[in-house]
Amino acid sequence: MKPELKLPGIAYGGDYNPEQWPEEVWAEDMRLMREAGVTMVSVGIFSWALLEPAEGEYDFSRMDKILDLLHEHGIAADLATPTAAPPAWFFRGHPEALPVDRDGRRLSYGSRQTFCPSSPAYRRAALGITRALADRYAGHPAVAMWHVHNEYGCHNAECHCDTSAEAFRGWLRSRYADLAALNEAWGTTFWSQWYYDWDEILPPRATGAVPNPTHQLDWRRFCSDELLSLYVAERDVLRTAAPSIPATTNFMVMYNFDALDYWRWAPHLDVLSNDHYLQSADPESEIDIALSGDLMRSLAGGPWLLMEHSTGAVNWQPVNRAKGPGELRRNALAHVARGADGIAYFQWRAAKAGAEQWHSAMLPHAGTDSQIWRDVVRLGADLRALAEVRGSAGTAEVAIVWDWNARWAMELPSQPSAEVRFQDLVRAWYEPLWRAGVAVDFVRPDADLSRYRVVLAPSLYLVDDAGAANLTAFAERGGTLAVGFHSGAVDENCHVRLGGYPGAFREALGVRTDELFPLLPGESVGLSGGGTGTLWSERVRLSGAESIASYTSGPLTGVPAVTRNRHGAGATWYVATLPDPATLAALLDRIRTEAGVEPVRETADGVEAVLRRGGDADYLFLINHTDTAAEVAVASDATELLTGKQVSGSVTVPAGETVVVREPRGV
Repeated sequence: MKPELKLPGIAYGGDYNPEQWPEEVWAEDMRLMREAGVTMVSVGIFSWALLEPAEGEYDFSRMDKILDLLHEHGIAADLATPTAAPPAWFFRGHPEALPVDRDGRRLSYGSRQTFCPSSPAYRRAALGITRALADRYAGHPAVAMWHVHNEYGCHNAECHCDTSAEAFRGWLRSRYADLAALNEAWGTTFWSQWYYDWDEILPPRATGAVPNPTHQLDWRRFCSDELLSLYVAERDVLRTAAPSIPATTNFMVMYNFDALDYWRWAPHLDVLSNDHYLQSADPESEIDIALSGDLMRSLAGGPWLLMEHSTGAVNWQPVNRAKGPGELRRNALAHVARGADGIAYFQWRAAKAGAEQWHSAMLPHAGTDSQIWRDVVRLGADLRALAEVRGSAGTAEVAIVWDWNARWAMELPSQPSAEVRFQDLVRAWYEPLWRAGVAVDFVRPDADLSRYRVVLAPSLYLVDDAGAANLTAFAERGGTLAVGFHSGAVDENCHVRLGGYPGAFREALGVRTDELFPLLPGESVGLSGGGTGTLWSERVRLSGAESIASYTSGPLTGVPAVTRNRHGAGATWYVATLPDPATLAALLDRIRTEAGVEPVRETADGVEAVLRRGGDADYLFLINHTDTAAEVAVASDATELLTGKQVSGSVTVPAGETVVVREPRGV
């Protein structure tokens, strides 16, 4: 049994870095944290240089005061191991621990995560400071959770040095046992890449032409596993010292990060937590919040923690815009709606110096006479009112297949089209369900699918035999499976499945494609029924399926573009293009309606409806992203949790606001 985070209600807080400020500021921090309703803060994340000023010499005086002060004021500590930012003295003694990029350049220290994940010296030093922290603070009453490292792989997911090369070869030996198996898996007869000695194998460094795809894919797998081994090593030190204190590390399930296979990571965490930041260029970033939250809930198998997001602007995009009126609150409560049992920000007090001085915070540069501060205090009150929501679950009957191996493989060089991107395709299929208010989980290809009516695989280029069999068996048993183009094309070694596309799903879908016709940027094809398709087309031949829509322009005019097939007791669909948003929405509405899947609640356009299910009540989150108030039907004996008002039959959701309704339900 994993240890649990023992905090009541929805946790609230952020990264707290008091070492950046004189001690006289700390008392004000405590007073303002109480005013804002803060219940837990993360401390020590980047404190290695202060905690260990020289190798093996520790100074815990500052951390002692900080933890004692937090405990005195009733605020829990998520105590971090500071291993994401080794100090300068470490690199002076171990310059070989600095990372090397694929072009062979050794990077310098002077920021964060400037270490080689395979470095024995780094591992020894990281476990040393972790052990010292664990021994000193395992029994401290303020410590409610261990925060291991910070954002693994954010800046150093790959290192191409000789030490990493040796570690990579060790990983490959474990995977393949002998070189014959590796040569077979990598297809090394192509371009004379056959290996006769393990020492001939290097990381996929910069080379003159396209590297071997399986080599690159195994490298991505290795890099994820190598960082995971560092997490597990630190976690085990902490668990030995304090078995009852849960450990976490902050994932980065957001649009622009794909370095780690979080399906492999998730079982090793006691509590799953996530960092999520918006893309300034995304006009509907609320969709990315929802997708990320649903994926996190699926990884966790239930509630999770939002460890970092921003009150306003970030500091690392070309243009960093502040959030609009009400957006801070909407963003936070949208994460709660999708399973977050804790809301935290980077950071508590905005920094006046350093690389992130222009990153927003709970207490901004302007101080308490600011809109951000007023919003932070209001959100604290909201989260107190939502205490009973903690621990409640989701209600999805639709699952979308998400696989990091498939994402990595499809986005390797020399694909039929560099315009096809995994995340874009998943979001394209997810968005209509979000707009319709249909609850969605994410699943691995080999997951238990028994509780779902519909499973969607928008982009599953790579799938192993077990995963493919699991998905097609779901349809055989009566489920509805819909598959997007270029799926099932290769096996786990990136070998093309011969005999026609879509490879692993050909028989279940009742179609066979003999040639692919990806579309140029800006090019489209007409679809029967009036829609259009972009990105992709292919010459589909029916072998049992029926045509639902066909191409009406281009070289494939008259060829099926969307098909439906009976497979066992269920139905399978194939979508051999990317339909325009309205056409795709209509198609997905038909697919899920035929399978008996209904929205959480009928709402006006732009009003998000999300349901969390508790033991004796449902919690309906209604988030209005428009500038017009909306009326939504609710139960006759409902309560509006954020105001405590009783409502009967319907509730008004003001423009830009969020309403949470408790609807009692018999056990």
